[in-house]
Amino acid sequence: MAPVRKLILASGSPRRLDLLAQARIRPDRLMPMDIDETPKKAEHPRSLARRLSSEKAEAAQKAVADDPAWSGSFILSADTVVAVGRRILPKAEYLEEANAALALLSGRSHWVFTGVAVIAPSGLLRQTVVETKVRFKRLSDREVDAYLDSGEWRGKAGAYAIQGIAGTFVQKLSGSYTGVVGLPLYETLRILEGEGFGVTSGWAEG
Repeated sequence: MAPVRKLILASGSPRRLDLLAQARIRPDRLMPMDIDETPKKAEHPRSLARRLSSEKAEAAQKAVADDPAWSGSFILSADTVVAVGRRILPKAEYLEEANAALALLSGRSHWVFTGVAVIAPSGLLRQTVVETKVRFKRLSDREVDAYLDSGEWRGKAGAYAIQGIAGTFVQKLSGSYTGVVGLPLYETLRILEGEGFGVTSGWAEG
């Protein structure tokens, strides 16, 4: 029988936990990695998502390297970047940032890039970036003010969470809905399965 491998999620995102739970996957450990997420000069949004997801996975790998209880684990990380053209929108922490982001997204299309990185017990790093095009309706001042009052924008890339109130703003989506939420399930499970993680092992549970 193949050894049971543990899964470390290098994130504390409740949204990513919920998505993994949808596939009946429960990480054995959560390890949010505090890294510098500042884009490099002229860095493309897609490249940023790819770089940050791999850096988080590598930071988690380094953190457990000397711990025999965790050093042979699968490590999963992800990072989501929202952009209009090449302009990267911040993970809004302040009201002014959120208001500016909503003004930019209103009535137009934007791109959501979610990078996924998996480090297998062998040490091999596999990753992908999933691109999704999202179009918002034109937002009224009343909608913007009410959304800002909701507080749902805090800490969110592009100042919105599609699984919340902002889902009502979406006119059209081309790509991965779960990728916009924060973890593209199809691509993530495909990588995990390809590296020998038992993706379906929890499906028969009640």
